[in-house]
Amino acid sequence: MTDFESLADDVAAIERRVSDVIFDAVRAQLRGDASDAKDLERRLAKVRRSLQKAEYLLRHEGED
Repeated sequence: MTDFESLADDVAAIERRVSDVIFDAVRAQLRGDASDAKDLERRLAKVRRSLQKAEYLLRHEGED
């Protein structure tokens, strides 16, 4: 496994953790428990997309 693949695996693990928090925020919105859950969900969605992009770039390093 290359260093880039290992980093990509680490980024993917963080992305999964962020996804879990997003689902928690959405559940809180549906229950009406958290007034700031919608903003948190939006911010975390941006983070998640950035992590997905980073993972892709690490896995496809050198294919330019």
